[in-house]
Amino acid sequence: MNKIFIRKTVRGKLPGLPFARIKSAILGDLYELSLVFAGDTLTRRLNRTHRGNDKSANVLSFPLEQNSGEIFLNLQQAKKDAPRFEKLYNAFVGFLFIHACLHLKGMRHGKQMENTEKRWCKKFGL
Repeated sequence: MNKIFIRKTVRGKLPGLPFARIKSAILGDLYELSLVFAGDTLTRRLNRTHRGNDKSANVLSFPLEQNSGEIFLNLQQAKKDAPRFEKLYNAFVGFLFIHACLHLKGMRHGKQMENTEKRWCKKFGL
C-alpha cells in the first residue's frame, strides 16, 4: 500500500518524477505522505512560522506522526535555485523531494545526509 497524497495549490505543470516510488523507497510503503505543490506566499509563511526565516523556501518538510508527514515543494523557487546548485530543474526538484524525505526519516544536514542524497539521486537517475 503506497500512500502519497498530492495536492497542488499553484498553477502550472508538475514535473514528471516518480514521487510515489521515491517516497516508498526512502520512507516505506506504510508511511502516509502529503505532498503539496505550493507557491512563494505559502512557503514564506510556513518558513517564517516554523523556522523563523522570512523568505520563500524551495522545500519544507513536517513530520506529523511516526508514520506520516507533509512536504511542501515550491516549484517556482526550485526553478530559480536549480542553476545555483548546478542542476537541471527536474533533477533539482527530485533532489529536493529526496532531501525532504530524508528529513522526515530523521536525518539532519551533514556529510551522511549528503552521501545518502547522492545515492538516492543516482538510483533514480537524478
